[in-house]
Amino acid sequence: QAQLVESGGGLVQAGGSLRPSCAASGRTFTPSMYAMGWIRQAPGKEREFVAAISYNGGSVYYADFVKGRFTISRDNAKNTVFLQVNALKPEDTAVYSCGADPNYSDFVLKKLNDISYWGKGTLVTVSS
Repeated sequence: QAQLVESGGGLVQAGGSLRPSCAASGRTFTPSMYAMGWIRQAPGKEREFVAAISYNGGSVYYADFVKGRFTISRDNAKNTVFLQVNALKPEDTAVYSCGADPNYSDFVLKKLNDISYWGKGTLVTVSS
């Protein structure tokens, strides 16, 4: 069983930056062997894929709307994944959640229902 705990959300003005993080743990869970990814869900909208990173950080993949504003990274020594979000817009307001899955392709193909583990998320609010 895995536990994914997000933090680092908050309230920021348009154009600002945040760096949400996701700490992974579990008695039989080895985070460094899993691909990790971020999704977001805005109020009244469906969840959407944001970014993914392979188990060793060698491959990353982003949603088109990111357009160079977001950067996903991981520190396997600390079992933590980060999402640097810059140039934030009010439409980026959402709960950002991280997920873990043995298959990087599940994130790339946006098979969100097949992702093994999800955290509860951290709220990012962008004011205009």
